[in-house]
Amino acid sequence: MNRLGAATSPYLLQHAGNPVDWWEWGEDAFAEAKRRNVPILLSVGYAACHWCHVMAHESFEDEATAAYLNEHYVSIKVDREERPDVDAVYMQATTAMTGQGGWPMTVVMDHEGAPFFAGTYLPDQPRHGSPSFLQVLRALSGAWVDRGEDVRRTAANVAEHLRKEASLPSYALTGERIDGAVATLAGEFDPMAGGFGQAPKFPPTMVLEFLRRYRGESEQQARHMLARTVAAMAGSGMYDQVGGGFARYAVDRGWVVPHFEKMLYDNAQLLGLYARLGTDLGARIATETADFLLRELRTAEGGFASALDADSPAELGEHAHEGLFYVWTPTQLVAELGPDDGAWAAELFGVTAEGTFEHGTSTLQLRHYPQDPADQDRLAEVRRQLLAARERRPRPARDDKVVAAWNGLAISGLVDAARRLDRPDYLAAAVEAGELIAGLHLQDGRLRRVSRDGVAGTHAGVLEDYGCVASGFLALAQATADARWLRLATGLIDTALAEFAAPDGGFYDTGAGAEVLVTRPRDPGDNASPSGFSSLVHALVEAHALTGEGRYRDAAETALATVSVLADKAPRFAGWSLAAAVTMLDGPLEVAVVGPAGPQRDALVARALALPGAVVVAADEAEEGIPLLAGRTPVDGRPAAYVCRGFVCERPVTEPAGIG
Repeated sequence: MNRLGAATSPYLLQHAGNPVDWWEWGEDAFAEAKRRNVPILLSVGYAACHWCHVMAHESFEDEATAAYLNEHYVSIKVDREERPDVDAVYMQATTAMTGQGGWPMTVVMDHEGAPFFAGTYLPDQPRHGSPSFLQVLRALSGAWVDRGEDVRRTAANVAEHLRKEASLPSYALTGERIDGAVATLAGEFDPMAGGFGQAPKFPPTMVLEFLRRYRGESEQQARHMLARTVAAMAGSGMYDQVGGGFARYAVDRGWVVPHFEKMLYDNAQLLGLYARLGTDLGARIATETADFLLRELRTAEGGFASALDADSPAELGEHAHEGLFYVWTPTQLVAELGPDDGAWAAELFGVTAEGTFEHGTSTLQLRHYPQDPADQDRLAEVRRQLLAARERRPRPARDDKVVAAWNGLAISGLVDAARRLDRPDYLAAAVEAGELIAGLHLQDGRLRRVSRDGVAGTHAGVLEDYGCVASGFLALAQATADARWLRLATGLIDTALAEFAAPDGGFYDTGAGAEVLVTRPRDPGDNASPSGFSSLVHALVEAHALTGEGRYRDAAETALATVSVLADKAPRFAGWSLAAAVTMLDGPLEVAVVGPAGPQRDALVARALALPGAVVVAADEAEEGIPLLAGRTPVDGRPAAYVCRGFVCERPVTEPAGIG
């Protein structure tokens, strides 16, 4: 076992038995490379990454490749989910040097951490015009020895390029510019299959929430793009039609075949989005996805694990196979369900003899949900039986580390579902996760990025941790009327404003006291999850609504101006910022509902929650610790809603129709 045997990261532990003499990221590894005068190989991935597993099997488990690495390099392995700062810096370099990024990421660098080679997956044999991993290693080692000055000059130039911050104009995201973003999205929309672009297709959750909130000249078009995409994803092979929850993305335009890993950050966001739709489809998908989270990702401590692997072993001792846990043949359906239900399920789910995946297997798709109640009951029983049958298959591995940011997203999503679907069990799970983050990850006012088995890791939280956890705590404050959650949230926001602020009003991804890397990472663009920037902006907007603190809104407005160019040019990567900007145009709507619990109060809350972007807090009586609730009382003994928007408050109303 190499040095990774003492790691806490499940991804690093996957490589603990490699013959490669891996080091964790740290000063010792750099000092060793300098002592031996060899370059540094940096390999970055994550536990659920299929191609990371492939490269590990082909190269890092190979004795000859490992021997060459051990002799000519110091090799460092990094879990991108544990160290997003390291990942961000070298992904920026990889994209700049190759034009594309992804994982596994393979970087070779000098003793100062400056890269002179970057790539992604490298095969064990030359394929499709690409050299093998070992050929690349030999060429780079030879260059280091024979042309050392040239190599170091190249590395220094790359490092200097990374340090240069582009100076972009800042301007307000006005209604006109937001209209323009919708028009740009319409030009990239896939009218046949939903979603944006061709293949692969990722769930555009943050963009869809922007379209849900949008009110403007292209509102009808925005609604169409939203409805078409949420329906397509819900009926697709990317959605787990048996167990609920979404895979990370579809490899094809039509959403048929997924990349089978299931990530917490995707499912947490999609859970909330579908719950907020206010439709039968939304309620069904939100319920199934929330149940998946609680069944398969919840940890013993009450948090949520990071991911389920794409792969599962065919038989004990064999190498993993992607998707094996999730796919079916007609014969397998008949064997589990009997001839009649098996044939019915095969037709309903699009399972064919030819197959839609590999080796005659098919993913399950549900393009048309049954309308007949008897067929709906039949489908529920089929799903129950198939889920039980699937439990007998070898399960994909689970990355059980708890990431603060993604648990913040899960808290928010569960609260959305709990309040809209009348599921107090979802709220209880959200509170329990919040208690874990508050009690374990939050230490001396600072967040720790990860924990595992109830032990906090050493890595400091990054901006997305502060933004997502603060939003999760604010969601709990609204759902429970417990002022403690508001205090915790504003404490995190104040720390973020002090530690992560950039001179132009935007934010860095790492705090002022974080480890100094080649450059200080700063990326306001959303990817599969909200950027630290956009997550903090949302927390600022909600905190302003609950507290009335003008400095929070000022900080949000100033920050949004710094991403105006991104929102104009590439709105697919600014969806969460655009959603915040839409909310801030004339709001957000602030609603305090006060009065005894029961159907009358529930009706007021439901009406308020149906309004996009609304901040809604409900309580039995006034709560001075939550300023939006301060001084609020029932009206004539009946629950009343106090509605404010744009610094103007209306008279309290006791009927849902008065909220709007």
